[in-house]
Amino acid sequence: MPEVLSTTRLRQSKLKVPGTTTIITGDMIRDLGIMSLVEVFRLVPGMVVGERGSNNQVTSYHGTSQYEQRRLQVQIDGRTAYRVSLSDVEWIAMPVALDNIERIEVSRGPNAAAYGINAFLGSINIITRSPQDTAGIEAYGSAGSRGHLRTFTSVGDAGQDGSWRLSYEKRKSNGFDAQVENGERRPFHDGYDVNNFNFDSIVTLDSRHSVDFRAGVLDGTNEEDLFKSGKLGATTDPDIVMDDYYLQARFNGATSDNHFYHFQTSYQNQDRRQRWSVAIPAEEFVTLLPPDVTFPTDQGPFIADLNEDAEESRLEFELQDTVILSPEFKLVSGLGYRKDTYRSETFFNGEGNNYQTRVFANAEYSPLTWLTFNAGGNWEKTTTTDQGYFSPRVASNFIINSNHAIRFVFSRAVRTPDAFEQNPDWSYRPRNVQPPFSALEGARFLVADLVDQETSTFGETLEEEWITSREISYFGQFHLDNALMSVEVRYFNDYLRDMISGVINEEDWYIDNNVALDQEGVELEASLEFSGTMLRATYAYLDQEGRYTGDPDKLPPNTQQRAVDLLGRLSAGHSGSAAWIQDLPLGLTSSAAFYIAQEVRDTRFKRADFRLARRVDHSNFSYVLALTLQHYIDMEPWISPDNIIEDANQYFVEAGIRF
Repeated sequence: MPEVLSTTRLRQSKLKVPGTTTIITGDMIRDLGIMSLVEVFRLVPGMVVGERGSNNQVTSYHGTSQYEQRRLQVQIDGRTAYRVSLSDVEWIAMPVALDNIERIEVSRGPNAAAYGINAFLGSINIITRSPQDTAGIEAYGSAGSRGHLRTFTSVGDAGQDGSWRLSYEKRKSNGFDAQVENGERRPFHDGYDVNNFNFDSIVTLDSRHSVDFRAGVLDGTNEEDLFKSGKLGATTDPDIVMDDYYLQARFNGATSDNHFYHFQTSYQNQDRRQRWSVAIPAEEFVTLLPPDVTFPTDQGPFIADLNEDAEESRLEFELQDTVILSPEFKLVSGLGYRKDTYRSETFFNGEGNNYQTRVFANAEYSPLTWLTFNAGGNWEKTTTTDQGYFSPRVASNFIINSNHAIRFVFSRAVRTPDAFEQNPDWSYRPRNVQPPFSALEGARFLVADLVDQETSTFGETLEEEWITSREISYFGQFHLDNALMSVEVRYFNDYLRDMISGVINEEDWYIDNNVALDQEGVELEASLEFSGTMLRATYAYLDQEGRYTGDPDKLPPNTQQRAVDLLGRLSAGHSGSAAWIQDLPLGLTSSAAFYIAQEVRDTRFKRADFRLARRVDHSNFSYVLALTLQHYIDMEPWISPDNIIEDANQYFVEAGIRF
């Protein structure tokens, strides 16, 4: 019976977990030839994967996305991984290597009862392999279409007193083949080049106490195209230079086999440098100046350098205690504290902070062999709204027998505005200003003066978003002659209120708590496993209805409808996947996968993947060689007209060795 580790923070059988959770193993990721982390989530019912802008990877559960994914809690080994100021996820810069992943657990449905504010639609916990299991030397490389390159090297050791692993991953891509500009295709400057170093270690103090220590450094470049992402008369590509690091320590202890606890602390820093040059016609530029400030308009354009540099850091503490009072009753509880700091002369005119405190608990009680109750909640206070919020979840699991269960789940969750939504102080300070405008070197130009004043909500206070979710789900295992079949079906009915929607850019700013959404649907996940074979299939249906609930006098009717439509940008009416992994003679393994998503911004995604690998094991080493083909069945650009792939067949070769 599969076990879930992170939905309630308790280790629970799938029969007793209060909600539907998808488990993707690292072996499945590697056997299917998945080339990037975000692609993994095509295997999760109800999740849509795509790119926005240029190569900025996005994924969302049940849509409700503007341009970023602000409503998913993402963790790596229990460390919060989404950004500080915008609460979105940079999958390109995620500091975890595919080869180090042990499993990924995706809790589908509000999970704020366990993880707080950003677990609004669900939570993702990426669990890496223990260094105890990866002792030795490992090297891997893959290369393929559109400049894809990924290399991985790892070295480590394990003993009675502990274990350690040092790894390095490079991931690189040239992005899409072309973009559409003025109705014509042109080259697209949208690649990325990322280097990721990770150190993981476990120090065993005694039979009941240990210390985990993790650290990582990431740097690289995320290319942004001048014509697609350039702002304010840009003349150079506004590429983003990334420089991140993190430190994490966790003390694990136990007083008995039925009582254990941990104390965890982490610090992470994300530095983004985005700079470009502009050339604005003088007659347009002077209209932005106060009436009493004059400059000649016949001596050339306004030429200067602008930036959207930002540095963000997060300090987090967590104490968790788990006690098994009896085989029928388990309790996990704890508290946490987080300090988020953001620094940017462009977005915040200096530095700002946000503080969060939380208390959480979940109890599992099985009064009868066929009945389990779960009740939990999270109380959290944040300085973005200076209020406290309680997110509850209650569930009853009716266990038909040792292999089948029906769940009834009710939960509520909240998401508060992030720092940039709530407290922007957005402006530009030009540098290296050319004559005749040199006197404006370092002058501050407020975005609030540039946006449409009739519709602007810039600087207005926002409230929290709420979701009320109801779930009826079934999980069952069927033991056939020589096979095991697992089936999980989820029906959900969600009400989302006071949703923050609208547009945030340097010309328009009209976000508000102005949309209500009603969502209903069904999701299916099934697998069949027998000797040397695994078959897996998923399907999701989503019916989403939205309406404008803001001030009808604040926005014109077409803009009101756009605010509603923005929360459906990543909502797929139908989506799913099918996969087949097969062991063959001579050390060969084959896999085939099919992915589909429809009705996303009038676009469709259909792709079939095929992989053939040969693994050879010797007494002192092993190696693997593989060929992967991705065949795009529908060649229309997915989600955005600029996401152009010219060749329907994309090829990748892989090689790896382990000592």
